[in-house]
Amino acid sequence: MKIVVLAGGLSGERNVSLSSGVMVTEALRARGHRVALVDLFFGLEGRDVEGPEALYDAPVPEQWRRVPPAAPDLATVRAARRDRSRSVFGPGVLELCRTADVAYLALHGDCGEDGRLQAALDLLGIPYTGSGSFPSAIAMDKDLTKRMVAGTGVQTPAWRKADYAPDDIPALVEETALPVVVKPLASGSSIGVTIARTREELAVALTGCLRYGGRVVLEQYIEGREIQVGYLVDRALPSIEIIPKHGFYDYENKYQPGAAEEITPAPIPPEWEARLAQATETVFRTIGLAVYARADFIVTPDGTPWFLEINTLPGMTPTSLVPQEAAAVGIDYGRLCEIILEQSLRIRGEK
Repeated sequence: MKIVVLAGGLSGERNVSLSSGVMVTEALRARGHRVALVDLFFGLEGRDVEGPEALYDAPVPEQWRRVPPAAPDLATVRAARRDRSRSVFGPGVLELCRTADVAYLALHGDCGEDGRLQAALDLLGIPYTGSGSFPSAIAMDKDLTKRMVAGTGVQTPAWRKADYAPDDIPALVEETALPVVVKPLASGSSIGVTIARTREELAVALTGCLRYGGRVVLEQYIEGREIQVGYLVDRALPSIEIIPKHGFYDYENKYQPGAAEEITPAPIPPEWEARLAQATETVFRTIGLAVYARADFIVTPDGTPWFLEINTLPGMTPTSLVPQEAAAVGIDYGRLCEIILEQSLRIRGEK
């Protein structure tokens, strides 16, 4: 099969995405597929190849393997592209996708996971992996996701959406109950997320989130164990417990090897596991997702899973969680990638 792996892009998670793309590319090549890896935003710029077709035989860029500790400065990334087009598609990307049987989306964040890319590929008739455009857009919006889930019986922490400017911060600080989790409305990998326990910390967090557009979810802080559950095709995978060595499961703890202990299956009673699996399936089906996803929960001491959010294109890096969960039921990394491909083509009516 000819496969284009789309990675990178123009979001705060581009470095995570590039690492995912390298892993997926090498795994699928090892299983006999012809695979081209390309940065969605830069396209063929900087790649020493003669035309899109040559990428199928090109080695993966070694610098894409590792995820640096800090998220990238997107203004710097944008300025580095010689092609000054405002398109999110770099030079040669769409031409490359038209040569393939399917586009494997190894993208994360608001450049690839929010439904816009899926809609563009639908219009161009290019099959791709994962959920469709509308469910992806819903899942990317933390407020809208929680609104849909709140009526299903799945517990979710109390929250408030806030669209604000700098002058609104003092009032928000005074009227918000503490402790509170401050989350940019549409970002992933815990970029910009802060647990604020004091008014001063809340003011700093809100000021910091202005760089993400001044749109946040202020979410009730729930004390408990952080447990995440992958969903693949039609079943929940074994849960995985996250125990950061310092602080909470932020961007650095997610992607730096050894920064957090990850235990799968999570050491929890069977009835807790069943509740988590049921809650994950409920969220998955309520939003209308397809193929695979990963849901994040806090589980309180009484075994209640509190749903936080769901990721439609979960990471596939060396430290990512869904591959670990799949391995716990005997699905190795390469086979996981093929299942995602096969099921995505099936739901899109492709051979």
